[in-house]
Amino acid sequence: MNEKYTSTYSIDEFGIKNYNSFYLLIITLIVLYSVIAVLSFVLFHYESIAESPNITSYKDAFWTLQMSASTIGFGDFYPVSFEGRIVVALMFYIGVGMVGFIGAQFVNKFVGFSDTNVKNRELRKQNKEMLIHNKLLETKIDNLMAKMDVIIGSNQNNHKPE
Repeated sequence: MNEKYTSTYSIDEFGIKNYNSFYLLIITLIVLYSVIAVLSFVLFHYESIAESPNITSYKDAFWTLQMSASTIGFGDFYPVSFEGRIVVALMFYIGVGMVGFIGAQFVNKFVGFSDTNVKNRELRKQNKEMLIHNKLLETKIDNLMAKMDVIIGSNQNNHKPE
């Protein structure tokens, strides 16, 4: 398989690590569902000791947090305890960031929005090349001026009245 698709990252000509979007997606999903799995235990615990709980199993707690993370929130399961509501709110904020990141990766990969960091690196490279070229021109002009001074100086010495 092509190394471009199997490596975690590549280093571009500017020495910058560019991470493979597929790996970022997989890692983000693993972290997201790990957080959901752990917080589901916490949510289920608080809801199981509440009066008239709506969430009655780990599976219900997992589903609730998954819906909270995705910001869909069907409302079929919801916390009734204060602590359960805090867990769901926490999952909402974590989920918004992580699901938003996943969405941004998809949009960037498939729609192909231009990365301004790449543009900035390209501009820095062009500026560096222009500065090198300008230094070379400056050196050439200095050498030319020195030769002109020698020529003008020798012409003045030849035409001096005695």
